Amino acid sequence: MLGATLSEQEQRGLAEKLTTLLSNYRHISDSYIIEFFSESLWDTLPVSWQKALGDLTPPLIADLLLDKEIKDRRYPSVWPLSLLALRTAAHALSFPRKAPGGHPKDAGAQMWDEFQSNQSQSSLLGHIFRKHVKPKKQHEIRRLGKLVKELCDEANCNSVVDVGSGQGHLTRFLSFGLGLHVAGIEADPALVSMATKFDKQLLLTLAKESQKSEKSPGLCSEPGPTPRHVVGWVDPKASWEFFIKQLDITENNGPTTWRYNKGQELEVEQNTCRTNAEELQATHSADTHFSDSVSQINTLVFPSGVKPKNICSCASESPVNNSPFIGSEVTIPNVGCGVQQSNNFVLTGLHACGDLSSTLLRHFANCPHVQVITSVACCYMKISTQENPNPPGVIQPQASQATIQHSEFGYPMSDWVRGLPGHQLSYKAREGACHAIEDYLHRLREESHLLRTHCYRAVLETIIREARPQLRRPGVQTVKKAHALSFSEYARMALPRVGLPVDLPFNPDCVDAMLAQQGRVVAYFSLVLLLAPVVETLVLLDRMIFLQERGFQSKLIPLFDAVLSPRNLVLVAVKPTATES
Repeated sequence: MLGATLSEQEQRGLAEKLTTLLSNYRHISDSYIIEFFSESLWDTLPVSWQKALGDLTPPLIADLLLDKEIKDRRYPSVWPLSLLALRTAAHALSFPRKAPGGHPKDAGAQMWDEFQSNQSQSSLLGHIFRKHVKPKKQHEIRRLGKLVKELCDEANCNSVVDVGSGQGHLTRFLSFGLGLHVAGIEADPALVSMATKFDKQLLLTLAKESQKSEKSPGLCSEPGPTPRHVVGWVDPKASWEFFIKQLDITENNGPTTWRYNKGQELEVEQNTCRTNAEELQATHSADTHFSDSVSQINTLVFPSGVKPKNICSCASESPVNNSPFIGSEVTIPNVGCGVQQSNNFVLTGLHACGDLSSTLLRHFANCPHVQVITSVACCYMKISTQENPNPPGVIQPQASQATIQHSEFGYPMSDWVRGLPGHQLSYKAREGACHAIEDYLHRLREESHLLRTHCYRAVLETIIREARPQLRRPGVQTVKKAHALSFSEYARMALPRVGLPVDLPFNPDCVDAMLAQQGRVVAYFSLVLLLAPVVETLVLLDRMIFLQERGFQSKLIPLFDAVLSPRNLVLVAVKPTATES
């Protein structure tokens, strides 16, 4: 089941089922595992559940409770129907997370095909795009970049705006690797500075390699212009018109590219861009599974073979539809901020945090210039809600004094979900939706020592509350390699971080009794994790229904391998042409 294969009625029906399920088990999804002992969480479960789960080994918890791919389950005891029903409903109602070509199970110890030869270097991404980029990000920018390029081709639009562009890794790949006109907007000036620096380094590397190459210097590619990096915070309360002004896409600054000169320096020229074609072609390595995602999108947003026409009038100016890396040296057309003159563009956000993803969807729905959106969300706990309009960790702009209206919350976005009883999602439930279930499956199957860290923290919470009853769930910075420490060693390192003495006395017998219940802690946390994909599904389904209510179809694609990139669902929407609408 993919979200966008459902009709409008089916989407609404699914939302009803999700809110009903989560309402019934809110006491689990809203619980904090560090309060396992202090709040007696185990005793909140039905006795029949305690008997079924209490003595399970971690590998059995993985197979019997969390892994939806397991077909032949062997139970050591009879499970209550209510527990079986919860597991079945949670698996059935959650959006699928397996990417085309992804691993059928958790693959924590396995190696992805693209990292077989080098665990840190994707073989499917040219080396110029791997510098400064971790393997997870390499995997993401390659797959999302190719998806964006396919959508640009389908929509006949060659301009992209990358929101929350960070150090510009995706922006560089889209521009230099895929020949698109790109503007990136990022709130952190330090990251924008790094993005500009890395752009220069990339072009310097290409120029040096071109000088060393035995190939003719006339062999060059046709990348897009150097991306424009804009410092700007995308205010959820601001209009799409203000967002456009931030990008300044109507300004014509002329073609700007970086070029290597004989003086071993980079200079700005109003001219052409010369790169190493052979290197850039490496980014077009065969990816037999990627085409599956693109074909899924085409069947939905471009039904019956109909494709948008004349969405972007500038498409004919940059012939990148075949291979953007082979051809003669060309002059890049006039651009402003990396976006072409038509002002129409594709909007993308790779792991846009909190309300940023919902804000981009509103800009897609309201702004006539945005023709396509690809949205990869993260940090659901930072989404604003009516119950918590200012969630922890979210900086509010001092200049914005506007009162938040219902439609401006990050969740719910749709009128339908807002009207459902029990639709509310707590901060804790949304935070839980960010956990990596595939990684935890691997820990369970390996019976990893990492499993003891939750138990350690839960025991520590009881010690903290005994010393200071008013101090609840204080933040304890990660204790390095806590799983390799004894509890006493762990406590000595953790207690000073919450303002308690390192030698604070505690009852060793009581501590040992709690540590002996690690299996129960793991089982309970697995129940919480079972509901995590359900919460994520409701958040993303709400966004799809929001688009549906405004006349836009959308598709949810598990684009990344969830083992490598847990937030792997990409929401794609394309505006219909005048003929389709």
